[in-house]
Amino acid sequence: MATGLAVIGSGSAAPKASLNNDGLSKIVDTSDEWISTRTGIRSRYLASPQESLSQLSAIAAQNALSMAQVGATDIDLILLATSTPDDLFGSACQIQAEIGAKHAVAFDLTAACSGFVFGMITAAQFIRTGVYRNVLLIGADVLSRWVDWTDRRSCVLFGDGAGAVVLQANEIDHLLGFALHSDGCLHDCLNVQYQGESRPLTGGINVSQGTYQPISMNGKEVYRFAVNRVPEIVEKALFQAELTTDDIDWLLLHQANQRILDAVAKRLKVPAEKVISNIANYGNTSAATIPLALDATVRQGYIQPGDTIAASGFGAGLSWGAAIFQWQR
Repeated sequence: MATGLAVIGSGSAAPKASLNNDGLSKIVDTSDEWISTRTGIRSRYLASPQESLSQLSAIAAQNALSMAQVGATDIDLILLATSTPDDLFGSACQIQAEIGAKHAVAFDLTAACSGFVFGMITAAQFIRTGVYRNVLLIGADVLSRWVDWTDRRSCVLFGDGAGAVVLQANEIDHLLGFALHSDGCLHDCLNVQYQGESRPLTGGINVSQGTYQPISMNGKEVYRFAVNRVPEIVEKALFQAELTTDDIDWLLLHQANQRILDAVAKRLKVPAEKVISNIANYGNTSAATIPLALDATVRQGYIQPGDTIAASGFGAGLSWGAAIFQWQR
């Protein structure tokens, strides 16, 4: 029985509408120069009211299945890493129905911007133990639903999108190492907090009813956290894989801010030509950033079979993690 895994296909999807920095400057007091110099972002895709997270995820999933040459009915498990489902009970089952993966069990996993990496490690446990053979992992978010479009500090950062990979049981394990961490003491640095009001029912019994508030972020603290913790977690995963940064072909970080990508790469002593970045055109799409950037780089012909990739996600929770894997398609 195969007890390893391989990443054998990728896919991605983005909404039709793209809003550049000049367009954003008509909404809030900002400018292309202010945004691009501080974040590296020049435009982002935004989902219309007619475009859902499930639809974007299904397109990304179908593209990944096509590359992997795996049929939807061969998928055993669908993991959807998202913080913005169409349904608070979860959207993975909607995607299962949309793509016709009728034999797959499906569920959501929430770890914000770390979700895709956490999802990859979760999927690996099912494959390594022989429970499932083919796993579809999707990272997707529609953060525009929860952005305060009057707050120029945060609204310039976020976009919408979906990315997916197919993981398959393999005699050789191409997930070489990983490490995951969480620190709930830093929760207030980045969140989408529920806020409710008391509603009396009967006999002195009250319940809370309300909704979630827009994204709240302490940018300086998140930056400080990322540039300190991400190099550590990548090095820890590399140590588990018995590798060094000299052994990796690509550094694939959560696309939060170009300055974070540059700072982390510098601390790890990874040359700029090995750092994957598509933040200029997509912004921060949370759980979707890593698979979106991976798929683009694969389809552009840069990533080749056998290449070793160090991926790291980090964000709300606060949570952070890294996975060292080889691309096999």
